[in-house]
Amino acid sequence: PFLQSWQWGEFQKKVGNEILPLMAWEGKEPMGAALLIKKSSPLFGKNYWYCPRGPIMNSTYYFSFWEEIQKRAKKKGIMFLRWDPLYPRQKKEKRVVKSIDIQPSRTLVLDLTSSEGELMADMHQKTRYNIRLAFRKGVKVREAKGGEDLEEFWRIMEDTARRDGFRLHPKQHYERMLETDPEMLRLFLAEYDGRVVAGNIVSFFGDTVTYVHGASDTEYRKVMAPYALQWHSMEKGKEWGYKYYDLYGIDKNKWPGVTRFKKG
Repeated sequence: PFLQSWQWGEFQKKVGNEILPLMAWEGKEPMGAALLIKKSSPLFGKNYWYCPRGPIMNSTYYFSFWEEIQKRAKKKGIMFLRWDPLYPRQKKEKRVVKSIDIQPSRTLVLDLTSSEGELMADMHQKTRYNIRLAFRKGVKVREAKGGEDLEEFWRIMEDTARRDGFRLHPKQHYERMLETDPEMLRLFLAEYDGRVVAGNIVSFFGDTVTYVHGASDTEYRKVMAPYALQWHSMEKGKEWGYKYYDLYGIDKNKWPGVTRFKKG
């Protein structure tokens, strides 16, 4: 998962977080990896480590690796460990408590090894219609080039947050993310009539393309630009040899509109 990548660790440092990247080895063979991000707990006034979508490891070394992490945590005064592994644990451990989900607990993944025709055929009829409608209306998708494009993306991010009622990171957070590795984290913009009307930050890492953040201009919702953006990212993923497209996060109770869009 891109959240366990070296690049994501570098991004965390840029936004002021202390990290501890660990590798487990048997001889010269890597057996496990964990990117630990230091966080503070206002409730207890102490620090904890967060391991997003990790650790990644050979199951044989699961417990020994976690024992090593716990030893280091005690030495550094870390109060607890929080992680949300990509796969369910095979065995329940003592002193593990289900907490809130930091990363989405459910997602949808498309198979990019399918043909474009097969991908389209698997979509909801209305979704296929909206993708084609966006391009018929003249929506064009391109990759962002720099400062002015980031300002436009931030403008529509603020608009989307007001409309849908969610909190944003500071603008610098998104700027640092896109600076970290332009090959891995890319910003695609959709334009209509010469104006930026939607944008997506997309991760290209390992064998997976992941939709990370998205925004759209309320005034131009009828041109269906978000559909064109998703299709463009899938096309790029196929062109560049990726196997999967992760829409990253569904929950029909918390995000009913977003979930309908992604299921389509």
